[in-house]
Amino acid sequence: MCCAPKSLRILAFSPLGEARLAVITYEYPLNERIRTLLRLEDLFERSRHFIARTDPLDHHVALLTLFEILEVAGRADLKSDLLQELERQKQVLLSFRNNPDISEEALAGVLRDIEQAAAALFSMTGRIGQYLRENEWLMSIKQRTGIPGGACEFDLPSYHYWLHRPAEERIGQLAAWTSPLYPLRDGTAIILRILRESGKPQSLSAPLGTFQQMLGGKTAQMLRVRLEPGLPCVPEISANKYVLNIRFLAQNGEDARAKTADWDVGFELTFCNL
Repeated sequence: MCCAPKSLRILAFSPLGEARLAVITYEYPLNERIRTLLRLEDLFERSRHFIARTDPLDHHVALLTLFEILEVAGRADLKSDLLQELERQKQVLLSFRNNPDISEEALAGVLRDIEQAAAALFSMTGRIGQYLRENEWLMSIKQRTGIPGGACEFDLPSYHYWLHRPAEERIGQLAAWTSPLYPLRDGTAIILRILRESGKPQSLSAPLGTFQQMLGGKTAQMLRVRLEPGLPCVPEISANKYVLNIRFLAQNGEDARAKTADWDVGFELTFCNL
């Protein structure tokens, strides 16, 4: 499968942290749709992490994260965007049936994942998260947590009581509030996995911390920059349809001012496109 289409490369995608443990990846979305999906992915991962814990403060963070998911997912066209993209990827994959270079078993597995995600999204009726908005108790907490220090026990005594309920009870309720949004999580995960595996990494160098490349008609929806963690710098990326600029900013805890690295920075660049 050396020439497998990009939609099939997700089969070889390694879970975060399994491969290249020593590499830091910076992802830069080039349109609002991908920016929204990356934010959702980050929020759902944060939610999963804190719901699984047992400390009341962890569950406070989990609830705040749920409110953030509600805001980000409130985009009117998010569900239809996900469904359209899943259908498009499905049609691309179907065209590779009976291709001797493609594993039929692998192809069937990816198609099954896409169909299940699409069916779950389609079953979501009404406004995304409306069941949360109709929960007056949750909305009262959401309103107060928008105020610095607004969730103290004297502001929200019922919430203070809830945080002292058994951890298992809180976990069950958090899961019940969050799980109806999982079709968004699963659809987002499939699309981002396909996107990440769509490009071929290039090993490049930024002389004195600066890199520029004329795009010459090359299109991308997301850029991925990978750096060795020992390099004390982070990328600052700007791009339009004509040119890509990356400036690597030196990181010095004693100096908050951003300065371009004064050494040649080796990095890996990937153009990702659905």
